[in-house]
Amino acid sequence: MRLLPAIALFVTLPFAAFAAGSDDSEPPKPTQTTTQCKDGEVWDEAQQKCVPPQYHGLNNDQRFRAVRELAWAGRYDDAMLVLSSMTEGDTDRVLTYRGFILRKSGNLEQGIVAYEAALKVNPGNILTHSYFGQLLVEMNEMDAARAHLAAIRSNGGQGTWAETSLARAIETGTTYTY
Repeated sequence: MRLLPAIALFVTLPFAAFAAGSDDSEPPKPTQTTTQCKDGEVWDEAQQKCVPPQYHGLNNDQRFRAVRELAWAGRYDDAMLVLSSMTEGDTDRVLTYRGFILRKSGNLEQGIVAYEAALKVNPGNILTHSYFGQLLVEMNEMDAARAHLAAIRSNGGQGTWAETSLARAIETGTTYTY
């Protein structure tokens, strides 16, 4: 009987990572991180207060959710500060969000470098392909953006937010902020 909960946990773990931001189709809900915290601080539920992003009580998933929320709120400097505090190194999710923050801050060339690095780590990251493709739409590089759309589809991303948002961006010229 103890095996059943372990199997359930094993089966749901990939979806937990998915929900942490890999292809989330919903904008993040505002929390105290964006409504109360200042200067890159993150809301710590355990302490019920804002803490520096380096605070040892935060894990990388909590920091990542804060990065996403801050970036969506247009607080790119704060998002970059929190992203820089993550301890997992240059993973594809860190590099993807670095590229996203740089792109949304107007640093397109540096964004390209970050997205390319993320794709070297994980060539099948459909969110990276979507965000990179959207950067290319902003540069009016539609053929290159379509190549990223094809990569999303060839990596099993049909029907995902990553595919839909990039396809819409190519069609309309409007990109997304999350």
